[in-house]
Amino acid sequence: MRTTLLLSLLALVFHSSASLLAIDYGAEWTKAALMKPGVPFDVLLTRDSKRKLQSVVGWKGDERLFGSEAAAVQTRFPTDSFQFLKPLLGTEYSQAAAANQSAVSLARTSESERGTFVFHRSDGTAWNVEELVGMQFGYVKELAEALGGEPVRDSVVTVPAYFSHFQRQAVLDSLEIAGLRPLALINDGTSVAVNFAMTRSFPIPETHIIYDAGAGSIRATLVTFSSSVSKSKKDKDKETTLIEVKGMGYDLVAGGMELDFRLRELLEEDFAHKTGVRIQGPRPVAKLAKEAARVKAILSANIDSSVHIESLYEDIDYRSKVTREQFEAACADLKPRFTQPVLDALAMARLTMDNVTSVILTGGASRTPMIQSVVNAVVGKGKIAQNVNADESSVLGAALYGASLSPLFRTKDIKVQDLVPYPIQMSYPAGQRTIHTPLFPRGSRAGLKKTVSLKRAEDFSVLFEYKDAPLHTREEILEVSFSGVEEAVRNLTDGGAKETVAKLTVQYSDSGLLSLREAALIGEGYEQSFAGALKGLFGAGKQEDVDQEADRPGAEGEQAPLEAPEMKQDPKELPLAFSEVARSVPGLTKERKRKSRQRLMALDAAEQTKRRREEERNQLESYIYKLRDVLLSDAETVFIVYSSEAERAALRSVLEEVTGWMHEAAETAELVLLREKRAALEAAEQPIQSRVKEAQEWPQHLSDLQRALTAGRIFLTGAFESRTSDDPENPPLHSDEELENVKTILEDTEHWLQEALVANKNRAKHIDATIKTWEMRSRGILLQDAVTKLTRRKAPKKPKKMSTTSESSSTTGAAEPGKTAGVEGQNDESQIPLHRQEL
Repeated sequence: MRTTLLLSLLALVFHSSASLLAIDYGAEWTKAALMKPGVPFDVLLTRDSKRKLQSVVGWKGDERLFGSEAAAVQTRFPTDSFQFLKPLLGTEYSQAAAANQSAVSLARTSESERGTFVFHRSDGTAWNVEELVGMQFGYVKELAEALGGEPVRDSVVTVPAYFSHFQRQAVLDSLEIAGLRPLALINDGTSVAVNFAMTRSFPIPETHIIYDAGAGSIRATLVTFSSSVSKSKKDKDKETTLIEVKGMGYDLVAGGMELDFRLRELLEEDFAHKTGVRIQGPRPVAKLAKEAARVKAILSANIDSSVHIESLYEDIDYRSKVTREQFEAACADLKPRFTQPVLDALAMARLTMDNVTSVILTGGASRTPMIQSVVNAVVGKGKIAQNVNADESSVLGAALYGASLSPLFRTKDIKVQDLVPYPIQMSYPAGQRTIHTPLFPRGSRAGLKKTVSLKRAEDFSVLFEYKDAPLHTREEILEVSFSGVEEAVRNLTDGGAKETVAKLTVQYSDSGLLSLREAALIGEGYEQSFAGALKGLFGAGKQEDVDQEADRPGAEGEQAPLEAPEMKQDPKELPLAFSEVARSVPGLTKERKRKSRQRLMALDAAEQTKRRREEERNQLESYIYKLRDVLLSDAETVFIVYSSEAERAALRSVLEEVTGWMHEAAETAELVLLREKRAALEAAEQPIQSRVKEAQEWPQHLSDLQRALTAGRIFLTGAFESRTSDDPENPPLHSDEELENVKTILEDTEHWLQEALVANKNRAKHIDATIKTWEMRSRGILLQDAVTKLTRRKAPKKPKKMSTTSESSSTTGAAEPGKTAGVEGQNDESQIPLHRQEL
């Protein structure tokens, strides 16, 4: 599958520095993929070469850990380990949410000033949930930059389709805190559909259900695939695949985390039954949770599993056996929940299983036999398909979707049409009542804009809200207040407008975010026609606050745009100033995100400095051991041969001083001081190592210089012998001054080399040589350059002899067609092309 996906990436264009990071951030596991020219398109590997990363961030003392390293110390530092953060993004800190979090995590939480989750470490520091998720995003960013060799900015992140406006905004805030620029958010079921369609064609439309059983929830996405081939001259035979999301369903209880929790409770009850002791405290509970996750994975392939935890509680070892039957009995009430998302998706799309080609299983929990058997019973075993990678299809699809949004990449032409998961309406006061106007019904297309027209003559406010609130979220989304309306109305009426209408353009983006794009006050009636006056006199009724035509549905499953009626000509408009206030879970302000970003950057910088200090300390320690070994060696090593006793004594003294300092102060020493100690040792060792290096390189440099001298002597001999200065048609190639210059360099180098070799003949090896390799190299280069300059000179061209007979022959008559005029006997040669004659 990875090979075919790589082949589907047709080409990367424009500039080589383009890079895109896709992140499939799950409640339990995170997968990432980097798309960059020159880097194979595949899942990003962790530092321990794993293809997925546990969604955990924790501390071991002052050391921050991620992934498997953080998970490995959870049982030792349970209150400093933070996991299962995804469901808490953009979620209000309510009793239900806090209770659910305490069931799966042992971290201490509190409510922030925004009404969201704050996590507390054992040292007293506090982090909001966006900052902790931002740390995980930042760690993935580091992995991508290490692979790509350059900074990574653009990113695409998967989110569940049921995520509310606030949860999506929290994901975007976390990305910004991590230093990433979000290109888009994509629903995880949709990203799997993109991955599924990338290597397939659908000449006949097909309908599939993406069944995603993850750690935090179970989701079902009903998708229709169709392909069309362009007939235009420009894009002839170009295939376009359309992915339309028609329905969705979800369950936020029956996920992998709930299965782990049920199994943990089963083990806890079994321990209490066997020992008569009830477990208390975070550490034994963390041990049980870790063992429950391991046992669940084993029960996916086996009918039973052994349980063994040493010193679980009060020095009591726990040994037991759990069967799959016991586990499934503990989860019996969850079975209807496993298939309800499929039924909900079918109901939203108004289809039955007869219309579905297959049900594609994805997500880690989809491997659980209990879930598979229940799904088989509802949809039919023949329709179960496992033709995508359950762990990686979502992140690969997200990367390909992001590439389709960027002009820097070229992929298969795929168009995606997602839907609105919750109905959204606009509410505003009208006299003594409140009017609720539907904007985006549930199941309508995402990525659309709607325009609302209101007759207002003074400042006003509107409220955008869910008609059915998502879990742990209130109905209100945004309250928008408009100011300067009275002044705008006065300006338009003074200019001749008979009526004014406020037009609001609202967008539900492809990423699932609601926003007010623009607002303007429109003036109308400047030049009313006679027919318009008659219409107003005899038939025109009073205009309602909102255009009622907007409530008339358009295409199936869509809401027609709310447009103002076309009543008058020549409208003029003035923009309206407005301010937005989040009514449920406000996103982080720019200033708060800036502070969080600086906080994480300071933490990263401190950890990077600490890593460099540890690396420098380790290198210094290794250097000390190496020097100690060579100084204490009894053999006559190269180091001993090329060093004097005085030099070794001086080095030994510095080594003893640095070794003593290492034992006393190296653990807390700053990076600068560690480097100074290393530099002191290197300065004492440098004369010896330089002498050893000279001795190793000296023969080769001497041989190179001698070859250069021989070549120079041969050149001079030939140059002097070939001089023919008496022939005016063959002037000498080199002047006397040039040859004398080469001769001077040659003789001076030979004389210098002879004296140096004599002086160096009986030198002791621990004494520096009288002739250095750099001197031989520089003299050889000087001679070589002087000779090369002359040998590359080309001989001048001889002047051509002019023919006198051609002029006389040209006066006797014109040349025959196809021939050049010339003397007799020259006709054949005259037809040779000019470049051949020159040759």
